[in-house]
Amino acid sequence: MAMSRKHRRLVVLLVCLAGLGAATAFALTALRDNMVFFLAPADIASKAPSVGRTFRIGGLVETGSVAQARQDGKPVARFRVTDGKAAVTVDYAGVLPDLFREGQGVVALGALRADGTFQASEVLAKHDETYMPPEVADALKKSGQWNPPANTR
Repeated sequence: MAMSRKHRRLVVLLVCLAGLGAATAFALTALRDNMVFFLAPADIASKAPSVGRTFRIGGLVETGSVAQARQDGKPVARFRVTDGKAAVTVDYAGVLPDLFREGQGVVALGALRADGTFQASEVLAKHDETYMPPEVADALKKSGQWNPPANTR
């Protein structure tokens, strides 16, 4: 049985729509896998992301929590990041930024390990006396710990 011209157009249209739908689904899946979310320590305490999922954590470096050492000739650091409600232990292998200090804002990129510590691949500290990363400032405002210097936003 031969298909009419109308039926062939309909089949071609349906095949094109299916291909477009599949391409959109693949693009959205790839985009979701590459997104890097920001979480505050309180967010992690309430609903921890899956182990190994890359995200950014931000808050203040907890006073008295920084421990630095050398392992296999390389610098390693362990410190706690807090937003006033909760704190997360962060492990970092590498040289900490020059502006990294206890009690100041920090953002770290990495993933949560099975033991609940955050393995950072990158640590960023605030760049001057008045700057606070917007995500950190928002998390501190939510927790009631925001105490900005007089001339910040």
